[in-house]
Amino acid sequence: MREIEQRTLSELGLEGSLSAVYDGQWRAGRAGTVDVVNPATGEVLASVGLGDRADYDACVERACDAFRQWRITPPPARGELIRRLGNELRKHKKSLGMLVTLEAGKIVSEGQGEVQEMIDMCDFGVGLSRQLYGLTIASERPHHRLFEQWHPLGPVGIITSFNFPVAVWAWNSAVATVCGDPTLWKPSPRTPLTAIAVMRICEPILREFELPGLMTLCLAEGIEPGGWMADDSRLPLISATGSCRMGKALAPRVASRLGRSLLELGGNNAAIVTESADME
Repeated sequence: MREIEQRTLSELGLEGSLSAVYDGQWRAGRAGTVDVVNPATGEVLASVGLGDRADYDACVERACDAFRQWRITPPPARGELIRRLGNELRKHKKSLGMLVTLEAGKIVSEGQGEVQEMIDMCDFGVGLSRQLYGLTIASERPHHRLFEQWHPLGPVGIITSFNFPVAVWAWNSAVATVCGDPTLWKPSPRTPLTAIAVMRICEPILREFELPGLMTLCLAEGIEPGGWMADDSRLPLISATGSCRMGKALAPRVASRLGRSLLELGGNNAAIVTESADME
């Protein structure tokens, strides 16, 4: 098992000092570290540096900076970035899927399937980038017409849970990106390695597009970061996956500033392993 862990981490560039703070550059994180544990063995996979409020604010500012340029980028050009991301995910599918297994405890086929969902969402996003239609509407005034035009919303905060550590980010990020919206990702503290791996896959593509702050990452200790996002008017939309309790706490705070929330809640499914199960 240890050999598989080391090989997987090496293939994804997860060696040496690791941090879960990326604002266009990797930051050391100023709020201590968290040990990431393989739930199947109880052994530590790696230690990851955590961000503080200043790190979080830097990520949001970089996302806001990226928004000014990305919002006026033609949607098909945005789709090209997501197409490139999908191709890179195809190259890293096996190792990233294995990391999902090692960190989240999913069976191998589930880990691979989750990365395939990411690839599928990238394909969907590429198609969507050429289908951001608006209606043309008849007017009662002579020589006039009405038309509908959709505008980018702004930086989107994405909060993901441990049981789908990468697919949920892709569901949100692929669509947000082609719609002109940067993203800030707060992963589960149980599964930061998969988030770091995904951002490292994204990083060279973002630099090639000269928008390294288009996709940012910040994990800090405890539940405070979710509160920072809920109260932050710089993030007009918060998309969060987690418990019903989390959603009930987050939604009123977002609504109090007239923000929007997209919630996927509940779903803590139990699994029973019987004596006859083949553990091999």
